Amino acid sequence: MADNLLKTTKARMDKSIEAFQRELGSIRAGVANASILDRVSVEYYGAPTPLNQLASITIPEPRMLMISPYDKGSLKDIEKGILMSDVGITPNNDGDVIRLTIPALTKERREDLVKVVGKEQENAKISVRNIRRDAIDDCKKMEKNNELTEDDVKRYEKDIQKLTDNATDEIDRLAKVKEEEIRNN
Repeated sequence: MADNLLKTTKARMDKSIEAFQRELGSIRAGVANASILDRVSVEYYGAPTPLNQLASITIPEPRMLMISPYDKGSLKDIEKGILMSDVGITPNNDGDVIRLTIPALTKERREDLVKVVGKEQENAKISVRNIRRDAIDDCKKMEKNNELTEDDVKRYEKDIQKLTDNATDEIDRLAKVKEEEIRNN
C-alpha cells in the first residue's frame, strides 16, 4: 500500500514538472516556437477549436512561424483567433498562409520574461511541496490505522523527501535552461 503511495507521489510530481515544461514552452524567447500557439483557439463553424487542429504550423526561419490551414476558408478565422489571443504578434495573411514574425526581444522584455519564468518556477515548486505534504499526511493516516509502523513512516518520509528534492532540482534545471535561452536569443 505504501509503496503504491510512493509511485503515485512520483507520478503526481512528474505531472507537475510536465505542466511546468508546458508553461515554459508558451513563454516566447525571441525565437520561433510553435508551442506559443498552443493556447490559441479559433472560432470555426461556431465552435472554439484549437489552432493546431485547423492548420499545420511550421518554422521556415528562426524568427518566423508559418500557419497553413487545412481549409483555406478558415484563414480569416485563424487570423482573428491569433489577434484575439495573448500571443502579442500581428499575423501577416497573404491569402494562402499566415506568417508570424517573432520580434527580437528588448533587454527590458527579456528581464520581464525571466521574472515570469521565476514565478512559474515557484508555482511548480509549490505544487510539488503540496504533493509531498499530501503523501506524508497519507503515511500518517496509515500509521493511525496500524497499516504502517512508526519506523516505516520515517523511512517513507525520507523517500518522499528524496522524490521532492529530485523534482525541485529538475524544475530548477528547466528554469535555468529557459532563462539562458531568453537572455541569449
